[in-house]
Amino acid sequence: MSFQPTVSGPSRHQIWKMFDRIAPAYDRANRLLSMGTDRRWRAKLVALLPDTPGLKLVDLATGTGDVLLAAARERTGTLNIAVGADLSGGMLSVGREKIRAAGLSGKCFLTRGDALHLPFPDCWADAVTMAFGIRNTVDPPAALREMARILRPGGRALILEFSLPEHPLIRSGYLFYFRHMLPLLGGWIAGDTGAYRYLNRTVESFPQGETFISLMAAAGFARMRHIKLTFGIASLYIGEKTEEQTA
Repeated sequence: MSFQPTVSGPSRHQIWKMFDRIAPAYDRANRLLSMGTDRRWRAKLVALLPDTPGLKLVDLATGTGDVLLAAARERTGTLNIAVGADLSGGMLSVGREKIRAAGLSGKCFLTRGDALHLPFPDCWADAVTMAFGIRNTVDPPAALREMARILRPGGRALILEFSLPEHPLIRSGYLFYFRHMLPLLGGWIAGDTGAYRYLNRTVESFPQGETFISLMAAAGFARMRHIKLTFGIASLYIGEKTEEQTA
C-alpha cells in the first residue's frame, strides 16, 4: 500500500535547535498530549528487544532517554550496555539527569551524535532502536543504512514512529486534533507552538506502512514486519540483519 502525503514536509536541517528549546518541557508535554500512551508504545518496543545475553543497545534520536531507561528497567537480566545518541544537547542534558536519578549511570550512556554518521563500529550492536525520530532526519534511507551497518548479524532494528489511521472517521478526527488542537496545546505546555505545527507536518508527509517497509528492505533489512498501535496513530517497524548482509 502506497502512502500519499497530505502536506508538504518541512525542512529537517538543524531541527535539533527546536528540540533544545522545548527540552525542559518535552517529557511533560508528551505525557499530557498523549495521555500517557507514549509510554505504552515504548513498552511495546522494549518488549520486542532480542533476548540476547550481554545485550548491546543503541537508541537513536534518544531525546531524554526514555527508551534507554525502559530497557534498563525491563531487561535487567540481559542488558549489558545501552547508548543513546541525539543531536540536541538540551535533550541529552535532561536525559543524563534522569539516568543519574534512576541510578543507571553505569549502564546507560548518552552521546551527541548524528543518526546519519554514527560513532559506532560495524556490527557492534545487538539492537538499534529509534522512537519518533526517523522522520526528523534529513535522509531517512541513509539513517536506515547506518542502523544496518552497526548491527551485528542477527541483530534487530525497532523503529517507532507516528502514523495516520486508515479508518476514515478516525483519521478525520485525528487530523483535526493534530492540525488545530495539538499546536495550541503544545504551545501552552511547552511554550513553542511552532514545534507542534512541525510535528503534524512531518507525520503527514512521512512514508508509512508498506512504503516505509520498502525503505527498510532497500537498506538491507530482512524479515520486516509492521505493527499498528492505537488505531494506527503510531507504527512499530521491525527488521533484522541477516548473515548474508555481511558478505
